[in-house]
Amino acid sequence: MRYLVTGGAGFVGSHAVLGLLDAGHEVVVVDNLSTGHLAAVPSGVALHQIDMMDAQALDAVVGSQDFDAALHFAAISLVGESMADPLRYFEQNYISSLNLIRALVRHDVRKLVFSSTAALFGGPERDAPIPENAPVDPGSPYGESKYMIERVLHWADRIHGLRSACLRYFNAAGADVLGRAGEDHRPETHLVPIAIDAALGRRPQLSVFGTDYPTRDGTCVRDYLHVGDLSTAYECALASIDDRSVRYNIGSGRGFSNIEVIRAVERVSGRKLPWDAAPRRGGDPATLIADSGSFRTETGWAPRLSDLDTIVETAFRWREAHPQGYCRV
Repeated sequence: MRYLVTGGAGFVGSHAVLGLLDAGHEVVVVDNLSTGHLAAVPSGVALHQIDMMDAQALDAVVGSQDFDAALHFAAISLVGESMADPLRYFEQNYISSLNLIRALVRHDVRKLVFSSTAALFGGPERDAPIPENAPVDPGSPYGESKYMIERVLHWADRIHGLRSACLRYFNAAGADVLGRAGEDHRPETHLVPIAIDAALGRRPQLSVFGTDYPTRDGTCVRDYLHVGDLSTAYECALASIDDRSVRYNIGSGRGFSNIEVIRAVERVSGRKLPWDAAPRRGGDPATLIADSGSFRTETGWAPRLSDLDTIVETAFRWREAHPQGYCRV
C-alpha cells in the first residue's frame, strides 16, 4: 500500500511511519518541520516540506500519486497554549485539516485515519476509564479544534464516502524499541521526557503542576500508551474502515500519576529526580484513562509495550543516546 502521512516528522507521526515501513508499505510524508524534524524522516521516504494551510500545495501532493489512504497527525497540540491563544488553534488545526479532507475527496482517496485526542473529554470530571460513547466536552480550545475536525469527517463520510477512523488517544510516550526515533519537542512539554532530562541533570528540577487533585497521591493521573503500541493501533484502524467510519479511544486502560512517573524514572535511571510542586494548569483534568474495549474487540489490538517501566526505559535510552535530540550539533 501507499500511504500519505501528514506530520510524519513529528513524534507520533514518525513512529507511525516506521511501523508502516516495517510492514512493507510505501510512505510519503507531508510536514512543514515547524515542530517536526528532518532527521526523524527515515532515509528513502519522500518528504514534502509544505504548510498544510497552503491548500494548493497540499492538493498538488495528494494528487501526485495514487494513495490508498492518509494518516493525519499534523497539528499544533499544546493545551496550555491553546487556552492563551484559542483562535490560532481553531484556525491552524481546522483549516489545515479541511484542506486535507477536501484534497482527499477531490482525488478519490477513500480512507483517512485521524489523530484525535483524549482532550475531547477534558471538561468536567469523568468516570474512569472513559468509555468510547462518553459525551464529548472539551476542556480546551485544542480539544475543541479536534472535535470540529471529527464533525467534518462525519459529513465527509455521509456525503462523499470518505471513510475515517478518529483515534482519540491518550498520552503517547516512550520511544522506538530499536532506537530509531524518539521524542524531541521544542520546547518539551510532556512529563516523561522532561522528568528524564531532570534526572540526567540537563534541566532544572521538575515542576509538578497540581498536588491537590482528587487522586491517590494528589497529582494528575494519565493513561500512558507506548508510541509503538499506538503505531500498531493505526495499522489496525486502517484495516477497520473499508466500509464504515469509526471512532475509538486508544489507551492502555491503566492510569499512572505524575508521582508514579517520577518514581519510574528514578528506577530506570538509577538517579534521584529533583522536583517541586507548582500550581495547577488551566485545562488539566485530574484523571484521563481510556476504555479501549471496542477497539480491542473489533480489531484484535492489544498494547504490548505500555507498562510504565518499558515506556520510561525506551524513552530514557533514546534521550541518553541523543543529548541534543535530533540535532547533530
